[in-house]
Amino acid sequence: METALIVFVIVTSIAVVIQMLILLGMYREIRQTNERVTRLLVNLETRVTPILIKVESLIGDTQPRIVDMVTDASEVVHIARSQAQKFDRILTEALDRFRMQLLHADQILTGALETIEDTGTSFRRTVEGPVRQASAIIRGIKTGIEFFRNRRVNGEAAVAETSDEGLFI
Repeated sequence: METALIVFVIVTSIAVVIQMLILLGMYREIRQTNERVTRLLVNLETRVTPILIKVESLIGDTQPRIVDMVTDASEVVHIARSQAQKFDRILTEALDRFRMQLLHADQILTGALETIEDTGTSFRRTVEGPVRQASAIIRGIKTGIEFFRNRRVNGEAAVAETSDEGLFI
């Protein structure tokens, strides 16, 4: 049993030494990786720091300008909206006035056309009626004269024909 104990201690010692060597290798690799990462970070920092400084400077320089531009744009929009509202109000008023003038002109033209139509009707009654009557009287006289002429020239047969024709005027 003693030999077993010695073998066990030797095996355990070898396992501890192997484990120590593995841990030592892991330590060296982690240390090398840490050094590489540190160098990369330092390199990155040296390159990024000037860029960040320039960006901060640009932002510091342009921020007041951007604020001014936004303020100016806001004022322009406000003025444009105000002008559009004024234009809309003026245009609406002008269209309302124009509509009223059109209605007034329509009333005037309608009244004038009604007056002209009434005048035309009155003129027809006063002028056409007597003209028709005069025309009828003249036709009657003409027919009567023709009747007497034909009676003398053609006798009674001619008179009978013309008297029938005179009736269909």
